[in-house]
Amino acid sequence: MPWIEWRPVQRDFCERVHESVVLEAQLVYPPDILPDQPPRVLGHRCSLGLQCNAMDRPTCCWAGTLPGFDPFA
Repeated sequence: MPWIEWRPVQRDFCERVHESVVLEAQLVYPPDILPDQPPRVLGHRCSLGLQCNAMDRPTCCWAGTLPGFDPFA
């Protein structure tokens, strides 16, 4: 049976909230009958994404509000 988990990708400093944030990816691992398959990435999130979304303007793709802008790239 496949399982889903959020795995940390990197830790970086965010200029928007002036704090260190953890960027995570949601991974789906294949069932045991398909062990040679790599995990699939379903989504991305930031540990302080809710704090950014409460601000007055869109922030970045990690917070889910501005898909075309990645300040950590």
